Amino acid sequence: MADRQVYSEATEQPWIAPVPLSHLSIEVGHFYLNDITGELERVKAEFRRIVPLVAAFVESARVRFGPEVRVSTCYLIDDYFQPDTDPAEILGKLLEAAGESGLTIDYLARESGCWQTSAFADGVPSGEQIPIAEMVAARIVAEPAPPDTGRRPPTAESGWLCNGRRSSEHEQVMAMRNRTYQPPEEFGRREHSIFLDVQLWNKQVVDGRTEIRWSCPFLAAVWHLLRLGMLRYHGAPVVVPQPWRGEPWPHRWHEVPPVVQLEPGAAPFAAYQTLSMLPKRYIGIEHAVRLVLDHLDLDDDVVEQIIATGAADPVPVTVPRKISERLSHLLLDGS
Repeated sequence: MADRQVYSEATEQPWIAPVPLSHLSIEVGHFYLNDITGELERVKAEFRRIVPLVAAFVESARVRFGPEVRVSTCYLIDDYFQPDTDPAEILGKLLEAAGESGLTIDYLARESGCWQTSAFADGVPSGEQIPIAEMVAARIVAEPAPPDTGRRPPTAESGWLCNGRRSSEHEQVMAMRNRTYQPPEEFGRREHSIFLDVQLWNKQVVDGRTEIRWSCPFLAAVWHLLRLGMLRYHGAPVVVPQPWRGEPWPHRWHEVPPVVQLEPGAAPFAAYQTLSMLPKRYIGIEHAVRLVLDHLDLDDDVVEQIIATGAADPVPVTVPRKISERLSHLLLDGS
């Protein structure tokens, strides 16, 4: 066979901006907004309980990565589902509780920033809106149930994603036949199934327009992708933490940057690994998060870049290619 010469344009290689990475990103609890505006002593008590846990995980990371270990903390505000609340009141009380409890929060993020955010040019907001949730949804690859009867609309239409075959797809619909029930079945199960069916979004009519309403598990999946440095828009990071210098907080959530850097000397927001310290009531959401992440076709160039960045770190980090293996959780009692 004759040799073939292959030509390519230099511009064919995509430009992917790197993001600085910590070794570990720790999410320090989560409260409903009503908890923050209500009984603040309960918030302080929870933060006091978290302080020694953070210290223990930082020390564990130091043992693994050496004295120059990079660990950052973060907190996610769920403004997406309560947009009419006052950020000045909520953020003031939250940071007051953290300060009095001895808890350092390096980065504060808004859940609606996992839906859409402003693009950045040279680190400055450009005014262009990035539809982050839609970008991630477009990368979902659902597993087809063999044989696919086509009775159930695909994820892109239905807004539902599962880890197996749904029971409804086994119903016999022929006339004059009795319907036989077959239970749902998990793909790749061992002996028994743990079937999970997750709603990613639904559609609502607002002022005569049909809008997509993203679910909490789906936005939480986007939140993890942001913390892991996995999302780009035309090669640039989709979020750039904006410094807070003690100025008064605005009274509208959209005026608060999607990610705010509270501590000037903090380690990077994104990290090789995430740890989420959450109340046990979030166990179902985090299960759904892993399902979503396991069905994403992520940008190979970003994946390869972060793997290479880890290998080149002063203390080399082995970055798993499977994104859900970069997540860890500590579920807290009594919240």
